[in-house]
Amino acid sequence: MCGADFFSCSESNETNIVVFQSMFQNFYAFKSTLHNLKAGDSVKTSPAEQEEIFMEYARSEREELFMEIKGGKGYTIADIEALPEGERAELIDGEMFRLDAPTRQHQDILGEMFANIKLYIRKKGGNCKIYPAPFAVYVKKGRKNYVEPDISVICDRDKLDEKGCQGAPDWMIEIVSPSSKKMDYERKVKLYREAGAREYWIVDAETKTVTVYDFEHSAADGGFGGNGNAMAGSAAHEPVRYSFSERIRVGIFEDLWLNLSEMDLG
Repeated sequence: MCGADFFSCSESNETNIVVFQSMFQNFYAFKSTLHNLKAGDSVKTSPAEQEEIFMEYARSEREELFMEIKGGKGYTIADIEALPEGERAELIDGEMFRLDAPTRQHQDILGEMFANIKLYIRKKGGNCKIYPAPFAVYVKKGRKNYVEPDISVICDRDKLDEKGCQGAPDWMIEIVSPSSKKMDYERKVKLYREAGAREYWIVDAETKTVTVYDFEHSAADGGFGGNGNAMAGSAAHEPVRYSFSERIRVGIFEDLWLNLSEMDLG
């Protein structure tokens, strides 16, 4: 991740240098234009005014440059791996997003859901594995996407290696925090769908709701929602929202239902 000394970013060095060269060429062209203004020109400025205009231009260009470097789409997994110990971030299409420390309530929900799903998987056997965050998911091919879902369920063990999961888990759960709403409800829906996830849940403690995306099943295919009826959406891409008090069926399993109101979320 680029810090104050952004030339230390191995993946972005060449791009940064080119941007700087372009920026300074613009500075000097702009300053030269001011310097060469003739007395008969419609715009007249003193040397001091020219310098003030130039410095304001330089300041705005510098701010734009830093915005491009810090908030741009040039980050890769190498920048994630270079983060200081204890720092966590996610990467979506080359944009990096820092992960804040979770709240106690967040951890209560994560722990209870993890325990219930883990117990079910252990009883049923099979190939599925479950991992709580922090767990590395290299969700798409390439070097520009990396996430750490709160809960990941992977049923294809060929995707697992010592680093984490190579490709999309079958089922991912995100527990919303105030700073992650846009990420969980918008960016990750698109990312997880495109990556081939079968199911995605968004758990929101503030609204006491669970939003379920069943990417694998559609109403036309006879997909079922939490109450056993066909899903409300016309396609799997349309979410179904449940309250914490409802029993919610897990789409990737035949007989797993979760009810958050029965869990110890105190």
